[in-house]
Amino acid sequence: MLVAKSNYIRKLIIESKEADLTRINLSNIPGGPEMFEKAAKFCYGVNFEITVHNVAALRCAAEFLQMTDKYCENNLAGRTEDFLSQVALSSLSGAVVVLKSCEALLPLAEDLLIVQRCIDVATAKACYEANFPCRTPPNWWTEELSIIDIEFFSRIIAAMKKRGAKALTIASALITYTERSLRDLVRDHSAGNGTKSSDAQSTNSQVRYQQRELLESIVSLMPSEKAAFPINFLCCLLRSAIFLKASTSCKNELEKRVSAILEHVSVDDLLVLSFTYDGERLFDLESVRKIISGFVEKEKSMAVFSGSGDFRESCSCSPAMHRVAKTVGTYLGEIATSGELSISKFNGIANLVPKGSRKVDDDLYRAIDIYLKAHPNLDEIEREKICSSMDPLKLSYEARVHASQNKRLPVQIVLHALYYDQLKLRSGLDNDRSTPDAAATRNQLQADVLLIKENEALRSELTRMKLYISDVQKGNNQAGTGSSSKSGTSGHKKHTFFSSMSKTFGKLNPFKHGSKDTSNIDDDVAAMDGTKPRRRRFSIS
Repeated sequence: MLVAKSNYIRKLIIESKEADLTRINLSNIPGGPEMFEKAAKFCYGVNFEITVHNVAALRCAAEFLQMTDKYCENNLAGRTEDFLSQVALSSLSGAVVVLKSCEALLPLAEDLLIVQRCIDVATAKACYEANFPCRTPPNWWTEELSIIDIEFFSRIIAAMKKRGAKALTIASALITYTERSLRDLVRDHSAGNGTKSSDAQSTNSQVRYQQRELLESIVSLMPSEKAAFPINFLCCLLRSAIFLKASTSCKNELEKRVSAILEHVSVDDLLVLSFTYDGERLFDLESVRKIISGFVEKEKSMAVFSGSGDFRESCSCSPAMHRVAKTVGTYLGEIATSGELSISKFNGIANLVPKGSRKVDDDLYRAIDIYLKAHPNLDEIEREKICSSMDPLKLSYEARVHASQNKRLPVQIVLHALYYDQLKLRSGLDNDRSTPDAAATRNQLQADVLLIKENEALRSELTRMKLYISDVQKGNNQAGTGSSSKSGTSGHKKHTFFSSMSKTFGKLNPFKHGSKDTSNIDDDVAAMDGTKPRRRRFSIS
C-alpha cells in the first residue's frame, strides 16, 4: 500500500541491493514519525483529521514521500493542498497558525510556497482588520501575529508597509509583538523598579544574545514617523537596549525617537532609563543627556526656521521647553539621593535646559537641597558648584524664605535670597508675593541699586555741606560780635539759614579785597528796594 502511493518508498525498495529487505530509513521525513504515521494511515485508508496545525507538515511529508497525483490520483499532496486553500488560508488566524508550523519545516515549506502564501493572506487580512475592524478588541489581529517567529513577522510588516498601512497600525503590531516576545524586559517599571528575575535569566549569555538580536530586529522595523509610539514604550525599549548592550545604532535610533517627543515624557519614564532592574544602581546617564540635548537642538532649529528674531529666546519660551524644564528639575530631585551621582553629572543635566525656559527655579532648588542633604560632606566650593545651575532671583517667595534659613546652602546663595527680598520690598514689587519676569526683575534691581547709591551720595554731600556751613557760621558769629551790637534794631533780628548762607558766600566774594566790602549792606539794599523780593520754595531731601 505504501509503494502504491509513495514513489519515494518505491524507489528505495527497487534500488535496494539487499536480498531480503526488512528496513528502510525515513528519518529525514518532515514532521518526524508523527507525520509518517498519518501518511501511512492515508495509504491504508484509515481516517485521520487534517488541521491547520498539521496541514503544512503533511504537505511537506507528501512532497518528501512523492505522494502526488502524478503517481496516484487523489493522493496526499492534493488533499493537503485543497485543505490549505479552502480552509487554512481562508482566515487570518488559520494563516498565522500554518505559518507558525512552517518554522520547523524550512526550507521545504519555503520551496513549496506555503510560507509566502501564508504571508500574503496574513498581510491582506491584517490590513483589512486594521482599517475595518469586525471584532473586539479592534487590535485583536496584533495578538494573532505575535505568535510567529521574528523573521516571518518582519516579512509581514514589510508587506504591510508596501500595502500602505498607516504608521500607527504598524506601531500597534510592533508593540504587541515586543511585549509578548520580551515580556521580562519591556514593561512599565514605575519609579525605576524592575524585576530581579530578569537579571537572573539574562545571566545566560545565549538568552541575552537572542534577546538582543530580537530587540535590534524590532527597532529596525519601526516606521519612520517619530511620534508613532508612546513615550513609555520607547523608554522601556531603550532601557532594554542599554541593559542588553545592544548596538550603538539601535540605541541612537531609540534616543532620537524619545527626544522627538520629550515634551510628553513623565518623570517615571525618565527614571525607567536611569536605574538598573533592581532599582538600586544608576545606569550610565549618557542616554538621558543625549535625549535632552537632542530635544533642545530640535527646539532651536524650529525657532530658526520659524523666522523669529531671537531664536534663543523663542526656543526658551516655547511651551514644550517649559514642560521639559519642569520635568528635568523634578527628575533631578528623584535621582539626587544616589551616591553615584557626581556634581558634574548633576550640573551636566541641569545646564542642558536653557535657563530662560524656567519660569521659576523651585524644582531645581528642591533637587539641589536634596543633593546637599544626601551628600553632607561637601565643602563650601563644592556646594557653590552644585548651586551654580540655579538662579536665586527666580525662586518663589516660599522658596526664598526656605533658602534664607537653609544651613546647607552656601552663604552666597543665602545672601542673594535675603538681598533680593529687601530690594523687592523697597521697590514695592513684592506686595502680592508674585514672581515677575526675570529680565524685568534684574533691570528693576539694577535701577534700585543705582538709586540707592545716588541717595547715599547726596545724603553724604548734604551732611558735609551742613558741617561746613556750621563751621563757617560759628567763625562769622565770633568775628562779628562787635558790629552786630552797633546795628540797633537790626541786631535783634533772627538770622535764618539762607541769610547765613548768603552772608557766607558774600565773604567768599573774589572781589572782596579789590573793592569795598558790601557784605554788611544787604539789609539796607533790601530796605531801599521798593519791590518785594521773590519768595522761593526749596525742597531738601
